[in-house]
Amino acid sequence: MMNQDQLFQEILMARQRVYAVGEPTPLQKLEIAEYDCEVWAKREDLGPIKAYKWRGAYNAMAALEPEQRAKGIVAASAGNHAQGVALAARKLDCQAIIYMPVSTPEVKQHEVKRHGGENVEIRLVGDSYDDAGIAARAFCEEAGAVYVHPYDDPVTMGGQGTVADEIVMSGQGPFDRVYIAVGGGGLASSVSCWLKKYWPECKVIGVEGEGQASMKAAIEAGEPVELEYLDVFCDGTAVRKVGGNTFGICKDLLDGVVTVTNDEVCHGVRRLWETVRAIPEPSGAMGLAAIAKDYAAGKIQPGEKVLTIICGANMDFAQLANISRRAGIGSRHRRFLRVPIPEGKGSLLEFLKALPEAVSIVDLQYGRVGSEVQYPVIGMIGSEEDYAQIDLLLSERGVCAADVSTEEVVGYRIINYEPGLFHCPLFVNVEFPERAGAFQQFMEKVSDYTSLCYFNYEYSGERVGRALVGMDFDNPEAKRVCLELMDGMIGDDIRAVREVSSETLQRLLG
Repeated sequence: MMNQDQLFQEILMARQRVYAVGEPTPLQKLEIAEYDCEVWAKREDLGPIKAYKWRGAYNAMAALEPEQRAKGIVAASAGNHAQGVALAARKLDCQAIIYMPVSTPEVKQHEVKRHGGENVEIRLVGDSYDDAGIAARAFCEEAGAVYVHPYDDPVTMGGQGTVADEIVMSGQGPFDRVYIAVGGGGLASSVSCWLKKYWPECKVIGVEGEGQASMKAAIEAGEPVELEYLDVFCDGTAVRKVGGNTFGICKDLLDGVVTVTNDEVCHGVRRLWETVRAIPEPSGAMGLAAIAKDYAAGKIQPGEKVLTIICGANMDFAQLANISRRAGIGSRHRRFLRVPIPEGKGSLLEFLKALPEAVSIVDLQYGRVGSEVQYPVIGMIGSEEDYAQIDLLLSERGVCAADVSTEEVVGYRIINYEPGLFHCPLFVNVEFPERAGAFQQFMEKVSDYTSLCYFNYEYSGERVGRALVGMDFDNPEAKRVCLELMDGMIGDDIRAVREVSSETLQRLLG
C-alpha cells in the first residue's frame, strides 16, 4: 500500500505529463446571496473531456514504456475514465480496448469514440462497472495487455492530484474547507495529500451519496468493504468498494465524510445552473450539496473560504428532467404530502387557498376513490418556515398528513382512481399562465358546478402550466353550463380549455 510521500512524488512527476493534453482549469467564485462565507468552484467540467478523469488516465498511459503501450491498453469504465483513456490513446497513438456496461448511455459511448477515434474499441459487457471490470482484467491476463485502473493505481492517482496543484497555484487560497466527491477515492486521496502538504489547517471533506457511501463504510470498518446495495443516481461516484491505496490515504487525511441525498444533489445541480450556468452531472454537484448541508448545520463559519470541485459534466440529457423535478428553488426545497380532504365541491381548493402564499405548488396528483375522505398528493416547494406553517395548519384542523416525498408511487406518478364512482364526468386539458393564483381562479369559478374526480399537474419550468382535470357533475345540464362557462374564461387567467376526446376518455375510464 502506498504512503503519502509516494503519492506526493507521483503528483510532482505528473506535472510533466498531463499538460500535453489539457490546460489548467479555472477557479470561479459562486455568488450565493444567503451565504456569509465565500464559495468557490474548481471547474473541471471545462477540461478536455468535461471531467477530471483525463488527468489520471493520460498520466498512467504516458508513464508506460512504448513497448508496454504496444501490448495494448485495457480499461473498464461507465463513462468519464473511458473518455480519458480514449483521449490518451489518440494522443499517444496506441490502441485501447474499453469495457463498458451494456447499459452505458449512447451519448457516453459516442464521446469515447469521438475522443479516441480509430485508436479505441468499445466492448459492452454486463450490467455494471464491476461486471465490465472483471471482463477487462480477464482479457488482460489472456492477452498480456496493460490494465489502466480508474482510481487505485498510484500513477493514476498522481495525475488526478494535479487538480490540487492548480488549486494551490491559483492564488485564491488558502481555503478553510474543500469538499470532494468520493467514488473509488482517487481524487479525494490525491487532492487531500497535496493540500495538506501546503495548507495543513485546511479541512478536506469527502462527499458520498447516501446509497453509495463505500469510503464511509470502509473508514468505519477499518478496511475496504463491499456495499450490498449501490445507488447509481450519481453514476460517476457509484463504486461498490473503494481501493486499497485510496482508502489508506483517505482514512488518514480526510477530516470527515458527508453523505448527501439525491434530492440534495439535484438542488446542487440547480444552484450551479443559477449561479454560473453550469450543468454538472450529479456527481459533479455533490460537493456543493455537502456545503449547503454543512452550512445549514452551522459547521461552516462566517467568513470562511470553501471550495468544491465540479468533477464532471457528462450527463445523459434525458436525466435533466428528473433532476429538475427533484430540485428545489433557491433555499426552498421540495416536499410531497398526501393530505386527507373531505369529498365534496371546493374542498381541495379550500385547502390550497389556506397554504402560505410563499409556497409554490409544483405537483398535484389526485383520483377519486371509494371513500368519504379523499387523499390527493400535493407537491410543494417552500422553506422550512413555510412547512412549519403548513404543519401548524394541519394540526389546527386535526388532519394527519403523510410525507410521501420518497414513495415510488409518487415518483412514478401512479394516480389511483375508481371510474365507477364518476356520475357524469368531463375531462379537460387546461392551459394557464404559470403564476401564483392563475389556476386557483379557474377552480373557484367552476367549483359551484362540479367536484374534482381527477387531477394531474406537474410544473415543467415553462411560462405556461398544463393540467389534466377530471370534473364530475350531478347531471348533463350542469356539465353543459360549466362547459359554456369555461369557454368564457379564456383570457388572461386561462389560455385554453380543451375537452379530452371520447376515445381518450374511454381509455381513462376503462
